[in-house]
Amino acid sequence: MRVALTGGSSGIGAEVARKLAELGHEVTAFDISEPKVQVSRWIKTDLSDPGSIQAATDAVSGKYDALINNAGLPPRDGLEEVILKVNWFGLRRFMAGLLDKLEPGAAIVNTASRAGAMWRENIAEVKALMALEPEKLSNFIQERGIDATRAYNLSKEAVIVMTMAETENLIARNLRMNSVSPAAVSTGILKDFAAAFGDRMVKNVARAGRPGLPEEVADAIIFLASPESGWIKGQDITIDGGMSAMSVSDKLDL
Repeated sequence: MRVALTGGSSGIGAEVARKLAELGHEVTAFDISEPKVQVSRWIKTDLSDPGSIQAATDAVSGKYDALINNAGLPPRDGLEEVILKVNWFGLRRFMAGLLDKLEPGAAIVNTASRAGAMWRENIAEVKALMALEPEKLSNFIQERGIDATRAYNLSKEAVIVMTMAETENLIARNLRMNSVSPAAVSTGILKDFAAAFGDRMVKNVARAGRPGLPEEVADAIIFLASPESGWIKGQDITIDGGMSAMSVSDKLDL
């Protein structure tokens, strides 16, 4: 299997790259930093820069059996615009550039987040972002008072919604797409999420017993990218050690 992977240099992406390589698959990593794990090819890519994305997709040779859109920025104060540029606009632009370079029957997997679970409640703002012209992003952020945490959540809400919304169009092209929504995962950016979500995240992790491991999320991503998951389409798979189930159980007094 030939796989295109964004964000392969650290965290979940590095585990995806490592596991795919161990399984004998060919991995092209698109990342601003060179992966430390062995990949077949690294194409330096800055997902906040449309020119870099264009150059990266132009540099691709051959076709891929899977595209894994994993790259993303965590919630960090002052980076609201960059978060949305990378996590939403960059992901969408990169995917559009690779669609014609996917084999018939190929799978697309997007890394969203449990932080995007409120997409139903926020659907008006999600639709506004999805319809927004990139050059108007700064005004959009200022007018709506979007801080770093909201920028992150909104970007992931949009990824989940887009995964569903594009399912029928992709089926017509003999492609399929799903997303995964991890909760707290023990990577180098876990501290960013602790700072953004505070006691709520601490309590959820305590109830689950521990944060997730990047290799556990990687296993789910690789399954969704493989032919074995061929009838799973347009789904968002939550990977959170039971946190969502416990939250629903609390709300419904089960």
